[in-house]
Amino acid sequence: MPKIVSANLNGVRSAAKKGFFEWLAKESADFICVQELKAQEADMSPEFLAPAGYVGHFHYAQKKGYSGVGLYSKRTPNAVRIGFGTPEFDDEGRYVECDFGDLTVISVYCPSGSSSEERQQAKFRFMEVFLPHLQSLVASGREIVICGDWNIAHKEIDLKNWKSNQKNSGFLPEERAWMTQLFDQLGLVDVYRVLHPHTTGDAYTWWSNRGQAWANNVGWRIDYHVATAGIAGKATTAAIYKEQRFSDHAPLTISYQD
Repeated sequence: MPKIVSANLNGVRSAAKKGFFEWLAKESADFICVQELKAQEADMSPEFLAPAGYVGHFHYAQKKGYSGVGLYSKRTPNAVRIGFGTPEFDDEGRYVECDFGDLTVISVYCPSGSSSEERQQAKFRFMEVFLPHLQSLVASGREIVICGDWNIAHKEIDLKNWKSNQKNSGFLPEERAWMTQLFDQLGLVDVYRVLHPHTTGDAYTWWSNRGQAWANNVGWRIDYHVATAGIAGKATTAAIYKEQRFSDHAPLTISYQD
């Protein structure tokens, strides 16, 4: 039964100091998708590149200390794709895709638009070019699990203060409509929501470092497994790990039947 983890690390070196790789060893997942490495290849220790029992593939941002994603697997992939073919975002290190038999696993880090209007416009451009890429993935007929930080809370149930965030990046009407398109038009599935359709506070995966967001559980659900219907239908359990804090996000682990 494949077990897949998605975790935004907010810096692989920082997460390592907080025990992420020790936790990973105990989890014994088949695939681990990580985002926001904030590291270049030269910064990656042997443990970061290939934790015991795993092979890793990475997409580094050209800008130092920024973005970057990785995908660890217990078996060597049949094929690996780094980037999805759009130079603006491939330069930012946002996408690793690996094939394992008839299953494709992807680690993605969608842009955040919260820092400036300029970055929000970049986020909209990403959404525009990523949608046809997702369409082509679905059209391939393969079973696909896309794990990562999507930087969008889809519905009111997915964040604590939805009323006051309707004009903020991550919960804008255009962003939410885009997510709806993935599910309603492309036929992709929000796997966590299939297993936990009504869960609110226990579903959050990110908490702002401002104020007492973590202490008061003022969270957002922005980390997802988005999958094709076939494998989504085989999901059995989903868990968000909050016993230790490796970053401002919590890892999301979903198990699927073979």
